[in-house]
Amino acid sequence: MNHDENSRSGSMLDPADWEELRQQAHTMLDDMLDYLRDVRSRPVWQPAPESARQQFHAVLPRTGDSLNQLHQVFMQDVLPYAAGNAHPGFMGWVHGAGTVTGMLAEMLAAGLNANVGGRNQMPVEVERQITRWMAELFGFPADASGVFVTGTSMANLLAVWIARVRFMGVDVRRNGVATTHLAPVAYASAATHGSLEQAFDLSGFGTRVLRRVPLNDNRQIDTEALRVMIAADRARGFHPFMLTGNAGTVDTGAIDDLAELARIAREEGMWFHVDGALGAPAMMHPQLAEKLVGIGEADSIAFDFHKWGQVPYDAGFILVRDASLHLDTFSSPAAYLRREQDGLAGGSPWPCDLGPDLSRGFRALKTWFTLRHLGMDVLGESMARSCQVAQHLAARVTSEPELELLAPVALNIVCFRYVCDDADRVNAKIAVAVQLSGEAAPSTTLIDGQLAIRAAIVNHRTREEDVDRLLAAVLRWGREYSGRTT
Repeated sequence: MNHDENSRSGSMLDPADWEELRQQAHTMLDDMLDYLRDVRSRPVWQPAPESARQQFHAVLPRTGDSLNQLHQVFMQDVLPYAAGNAHPGFMGWVHGAGTVTGMLAEMLAAGLNANVGGRNQMPVEVERQITRWMAELFGFPADASGVFVTGTSMANLLAVWIARVRFMGVDVRRNGVATTHLAPVAYASAATHGSLEQAFDLSGFGTRVLRRVPLNDNRQIDTEALRVMIAADRARGFHPFMLTGNAGTVDTGAIDDLAELARIAREEGMWFHVDGALGAPAMMHPQLAEKLVGIGEADSIAFDFHKWGQVPYDAGFILVRDASLHLDTFSSPAAYLRREQDGLAGGSPWPCDLGPDLSRGFRALKTWFTLRHLGMDVLGESMARSCQVAQHLAARVTSEPELELLAPVALNIVCFRYVCDDADRVNAKIAVAVQLSGEAAPSTTLIDGQLAIRAAIVNHRTREEDVDRLLAAVLRWGREYSGRTT
């Protein structure tokens, strides 16, 4: 672009030729639509060659390249070497696959470029509608509050901060946790995600405040063991203030007895939080919702739209029963954030009053589009379908003498392994070999000290034939690495 073209465009950063840009944009959109349409024809995952990595060791650019050049780099050196969670063979980690609907909504949000930290603007109202919908879905009060965050790891941190203010009073924000004469403790199952422990670290409590409760045979929190631990802590002078239940544990998808946990939390005066990163959206399906009885009694629920909700990354959310307490935890008046009754500074409270972020993207739009375009019933059916595929996989595992199921299948996660001598080493090699083959992408975890191959059926595209392909690959590599001939 020369100087005259810059002048005519009105900006150094706008295109000089909007029609040329339009054609390039259509090409880029078409390529992504083709990618999603034909995703089954690609490997699930493949390692990036050194030539692709070298593209990203170039020096800081002083002059620009054409969009077409950059698009070609993306198509050749980025797109083929992503993790592959859009592919139906991606099963290892709890990653959503996204949808075309969400992709298009993200494009609109990027074009609008709204900062949804606050101000009197409709993007904030879209986020408020999502909050009202979620309050209705989970049976929370109509005036419950909520806010979008990056994911459940951040939502868990917000929950700990809110519980801290409830336990110690709003002055803890100024004085810090070290000033309390109380000895706080909190509880969660041994299977709870590590982000909760990190939340106690980041909130100033320290990780030792979190008590890990043993599991029962269904890999849920053992509620009797929990009661014993609470009584013992109180006898030693500790003050239980928070209890976290799981709506789908990270390893196996187990759902704690949320109704019983809610009862214990009420009896003990504790904040009851639910980590529903995986399973909470199952409330969208009537039969799956029966597994979540008690979740509506929580004080806060953390979950991800970008997992089972299939919204493109990232779209985490926290729903809070007590809106006033939520506001007290994060609201930070400042002169440059002065609120007015009218004008652009109206519409208080703002999302920045409900979390630590002032600069925030328009995550709500892709969520709103997904819910409005697909509808809750269709999303719920998709979740139920993935549970059916998981049950099919579990049945296949139990029918194969060479395979062993290592945990009950509560929702959509199946943990199993190839049975042989030196099983941990062999199954670790199997998982890597399957990934490298491009046929499927499982992960591994430890179940009672045994290494398991873990298949999380989260992708809305995954069907029985996809998990059958996974099992065929596991058996093939298992026989090779174990030395079996049949």
